[in-house]
Amino acid sequence: MASLCALSPPSTSASASSSSRPQLHRRGFLSTFRIRASSSSSSLDSSASTSSPRVVVTRERGKNGKLINALAKHGINCLELPLVQHTHGPDRDMLSSVISDTAFDWIVITSPEAGSVFLEAWKAAGTPNVNVGVVGAGTASVFEDVKQFSQQSLNVAFAPSKATGKVLASELPKNGKRCRVLYPASAKASNEIEEGLSSRGFEVTRLNTYTTVPVQHVDPVLLKQALSTPVVAVASPSAVRCVIGCLLFICYI
Repeated sequence: MASLCALSPPSTSASASSSSRPQLHRRGFLSTFRIRASSSSSSLDSSASTSSPRVVVTRERGKNGKLINALAKHGINCLELPLVQHTHGPDRDMLSSVISDTAFDWIVITSPEAGSVFLEAWKAAGTPNVNVGVVGAGTASVFEDVKQFSQQSLNVAFAPSKATGKVLASELPKNGKRCRVLYPASAKASNEIEEGLSSRGFEVTRLNTYTTVPVQHVDPVLLKQALSTPVVAVASPSAVRCVIGCLLFICYI
């Protein structure tokens, strides 16, 4: 019986409409797929063979390696089954010009993908001086390599006491009466951060620079193998919807 394992609390909630969510068949759901949030691998069946996959990793292809390697150090094999992919958001093309044309007190980054998209645009803008606020350590890690070469121009200067968008919005330092924030985000992210910051007097510019969509093709053989794997690791609300939709679909074919 598979369990969903949330890698970390999402920084913002998804705002997709109900029409974009997979239609779930309720009958027989609990007997096939049990959902349980967990922040560790303690739920893994210790009697499971180390030669068989014990965790399904579902991030975009090419972005599962860090988790796979970390679990391998504990003798845990993974099945890589990418179920989501990132695509350009409507505001992505204007990001670099906004960075170069406007001086912001803070750049707020709430996911690794948002960080990667921002870095690409920041380099295209000529690497201007920026102060970055991140939601947590996972997001901050995206900036590790670039900080070694740009100590003067990119400063990861803030992370909240708890890795959530709500806490970030309540704790981000405000310098003076007028404090400008650039918030490059997923198109599916809620308005929690900009509303929280605006209520404190920040001037927030939100750009929807990317979005998360289901992959176009999934190998049905891998899907069936995933059903017999104890844990499915997910990293976003979009991934949860894709996992449940795909795994329930395979139960009915």
